[in-house]
Amino acid sequence: MRELSGFAFNSWMIISAALVLLFIFGPLAKMISAPSWDKMLATITDKQVLASVRLSLTTAGTASLIAMLFGTPLAYLLARNDFPGKRIVESLIDLPIMIPHPVVGIAMLSIAGRGNKFGELLDSLGVQIMGTSTGITCVLLFVGMPFYVNTVKAGLESVPQRLENVSRSLGAGPGTTFFRVTLPLSWRYMLVGMIMCMARAISEFGAVVIVAYHPMIAPVLMYERFTAYGLAWSQPVAVLLILVSMAFFMALRMISHPSGYKK
Repeated sequence: MRELSGFAFNSWMIISAALVLLFIFGPLAKMISAPSWDKMLATITDKQVLASVRLSLTTAGTASLIAMLFGTPLAYLLARNDFPGKRIVESLIDLPIMIPHPVVGIAMLSIAGRGNKFGELLDSLGVQIMGTSTGITCVLLFVGMPFYVNTVKAGLESVPQRLENVSRSLGAGPGTTFFRVTLPLSWRYMLVGMIMCMARAISEFGAVVIVAYHPMIAPVLMYERFTAYGLAWSQPVAVLLILVSMAFFMALRMISHPSGYKK
């Protein structure tokens, strides 16, 4: 194979990067510039739209917090231990990424719907899954958890285990070692994992419409307005959600990497 010159290689890299960015930015730029100012103003002041965006952010944020609380121990176990069936566990964690989105909603409906013993148990405890924000949070947690666990697992693996061994040799217990050594060195990965989990959760649609069409999150509201009124009235909702999400995630990125990405 002929050796690529430096100019040819750099040109290939720049052109490829430009094409990818154009592919992503082009449709988004067209959609953002399409709505008129009157429609955008009407959308921004629409209480139903604001409520749907707020619900999307709160349920996705709640899902990411739950992922942090329960996904961190799992990520730590996977990062620090080898055991029989580990590959099966890792594949099981990745499964929500691969399966079609409506399957997630049907699975939730199967376990928590009416006529199911577990669903009846939840009802007796006053916990409603179907048609509630609780159900939406469960769905978003299901689809977002793999992103959190995988991100934090990679971060924990980057922390030298010898530092934990030194802490243990000095008399610190496993809990103290985790909170005083491991956590300070990996908390940025946890924050990035929460960002990834929340980003995936905000975009979910197929599973949510099965579990809870109402109350409406922003993607469901966009779909309803598209089917009822067409593209002209669904675009402003999409633009508002993009702008809110972009501002939110840029702020979190600045917190997690205040000086940029460093190796």
